[in-house]
Amino acid sequence: MQLSDLYKIYLEFPSIQTDTRKVQKGDLFFALKGPNFNGNLFAKQALEKGAAYAVVDEALEDITGRLIFVEDVLTTLQELARFHRETFTIPFIAITGSNGKTTTKELVSAVLSTHFKTATTEGNLNNHIGVPLTILKIKRDTEIAVIEMGANHQKEIESYCRYTEPTHGIIVNCGKAHLEGFGGEAGVRKGKGELYDYLRAHNGKVFLFNDYAYLNEMSVGISNRFEYGTSNADVVGNIAESESFLSVNISKGVSPTIIKTSLVGDYNLPNVLCAVAVGVYFKVPQEKIVAAIESYQPTNSRSQLMQLGSNHIILDAYNANPTSMKAAIINFAKMQADKKILMLGGMMELGTESIQEHEWIVALIRTFKWDAVVLVGGDFGNIKQEFTYFNNSDEAKHWFHHQAFENAYLLVKGSRSMQMEKIIQ
Repeated sequence: MQLSDLYKIYLEFPSIQTDTRKVQKGDLFFALKGPNFNGNLFAKQALEKGAAYAVVDEALEDITGRLIFVEDVLTTLQELARFHRETFTIPFIAITGSNGKTTTKELVSAVLSTHFKTATTEGNLNNHIGVPLTILKIKRDTEIAVIEMGANHQKEIESYCRYTEPTHGIIVNCGKAHLEGFGGEAGVRKGKGELYDYLRAHNGKVFLFNDYAYLNEMSVGISNRFEYGTSNADVVGNIAESESFLSVNISKGVSPTIIKTSLVGDYNLPNVLCAVAVGVYFKVPQEKIVAAIESYQPTNSRSQLMQLGSNHIILDAYNANPTSMKAAIINFAKMQADKKILMLGGMMELGTESIQEHEWIVALIRTFKWDAVVLVGGDFGNIKQEFTYFNNSDEAKHWFHHQAFENAYLLVKGSRSMQMEKIIQ
């Protein structure tokens, strides 16, 4: 089937599913394959549940006339997304980075959606499947699209740009994340920089946090930019307060104002400034920018400040790498509290540098005074350290619920696979 013919079917049945458990009547089912699953085996089930058509790439008996045979289902999904993308002339803003890209995406979307019909990545659907699915959910009346791009190896962002075709881009930062796949910190910058490469080649615009010298170096040759930072930028802001929630003093770009957020940690300053900068550039009224950021509530275990009895818990258990772990520990150390407990899970995908990175985190922990330190799983179990250690979050949960902490502050952080949020459930 020609892509143009498949697109006509998509326009008639624009709801796409890749999981038969979620199939509703009238959906298009794409039978994706992976190392441990084969969607082709569930195509018949999808049709029985009411899917209008099933897109497959293996020889199957078609007694319904509702199977669409293609060479590769994933490639077809991505090409269909590109076809759909090319029907729009609206701004497409791509966001990537090592830390804080989801928070930045949500803040940017919150600001833009107060003034425009805005489409954005849901949750963290930011991979080779999530990005095309996000594009294919964009409706005709959309005025701006915000697309989050995650990556753990080089050429990945480049591939997303091919069918997203961003007009604007944001690299929030380049830290020590996915070092195993990227091949070190220089590889991270090269991989994330593929977004700049695309924008440079297509005369796109970047929103640039100019406090980071490396982002300035990576963006050389891109003249079309709008900068934000703590000085010498189109939008300038600084920390007004970070105990317990972050407040930001905006001194340039809008009338001087203080934005009071529900975000924990001064490391969220660039995320807030980025949202302000995007709003200013797209001429969102100042009062809408401020209201959107102030009303944003973090979810999904991302820098959430929670109350459990008399204790205050900073839950940051969605992701962890050496850069974000260091920032969270330092920020927590600066907080004014009589009793502070660290509960940290192992960091993943660090390759040959994993042991050393975990040792550095332990060395950082030793420079501050804590009432208790608990390390959980990963390579924390393979280094010399004097703190309480558990193999997994279930063991740590058992320990935690047998303590008698009162009026304490706890930082609970770790990579997603550590499931550190289970400790406080």
